[in-house]
Amino acid sequence: MRMNLPNQITTARFFLAIIFLVLLACFDLSRRAEQLWMLDAAFILFVLAAGTDWLDGYLARRQNQVTAFGRILDPFVDKILLLGAFVLLLGGGFRDEHGVNVTGLHAWMAVVIISRELLVSGLRGFSESQGKAYAANWWGKIKMILQSITAGWIIASVGRLHDVEWVTAGRPVLIWAMVLFTAASVVAYLIASREALGERSR
Repeated sequence: MRMNLPNQITTARFFLAIIFLVLLACFDLSRRAEQLWMLDAAFILFVLAAGTDWLDGYLARRQNQVTAFGRILDPFVDKILLLGAFVLLLGGGFRDEHGVNVTGLHAWMAVVIISRELLVSGLRGFSESQGKAYAANWWGKIKMILQSITAGWIIASVGRLHDVEWVTAGRPVLIWAMVLFTAASVVAYLIASREALGERSR
């Protein structure tokens, strides 16, 4: 069976995400000068994969080509792209000679981000099992945008723009805004799920 265009785009985004994650995993800060191309390539791939996130869904709806495969793969690609980015940016390849991570991220932040995704996925599955629609709301969309901008900003600030003061100065502001909004979005999704959760408890 031939794959439709929206699913082809989603599949392409998946492979871009994999290559992007491999580049982050292979990067070693102690060899930044010779490995700078890795972060340049990772940044470009990330922008392509994250920036076209809307395209596959838009085409699927416009051409009436929404499929179960696309509904499963599209959010999966989003999660491995962003969750993978934040986890790998906490890795040993982004630590300086003193063992300090230079990205500005902390392990607990990744825990908050991952926990949010697990909780929302569980709520979505539960609500849909109760026959309640569970479409993404604006909290989820803004969260996705903030996480994408933050991950890209961190990569650029560690890579080619590491000597640009306003880029490095803006990094912690973005990181904290992203983490706080990610945590706040959990409350919004719990409220959105209260009807299904309430029906189950009766």
